[in-house]
Amino acid sequence: MLILKIYYHIMCTIKKVFYKIIYGKKIKFGRKVHFRKGFSLMIEEGANVEIGDGTFFNNHCSINAQDFIKIGKNCLFGENVKIYDHNHVFKYRDKLIKEQGFKSDKVVIKDNCWVGSNVVILKGTSIGANSVIGACEKINTAIEENKICIDSKISDIRME
Repeated sequence: MLILKIYYHIMCTIKKVFYKIIYGKKIKFGRKVHFRKGFSLMIEEGANVEIGDGTFFNNHCSINAQDFIKIGKNCLFGENVKIYDHNHVFKYRDKLIKEQGFKSDKVVIKDNCWVGSNVVILKGTSIGANSVIGACEKINTAIEENKICIDSKISDIRME
């Protein structure tokens, strides 16, 4: 297991350097940001992404930015989490969807959040600090701090 962790750490470091070369000032990685295999990052012209210190992405997570995505410190992301700050426009019947462009709005995830596996976070979303998003949720709204979202129901986190 130790060898695998060292391998992931080395590959993550190489990939972060690669992203810095490609995206330059459009991407900001905090200290000790780690991700596992299959992590992908796409930043379009004019967009920016910030990822805070100590944040971890498990296997096959992706971030896709056309506007602005900010992730706070010490966040945890389960496998296969997808974050999009944009969506296709599809309101004109006489025009192909792929020709209608996109609508975008920032995504902000505050410090110390846990986002479960297979979650999709969409444009305009804000997730407050210390919140938990259960597996397989689709999030496209504001979630206040210290909340838990499971089965599309938002409630307070009860600390024991």
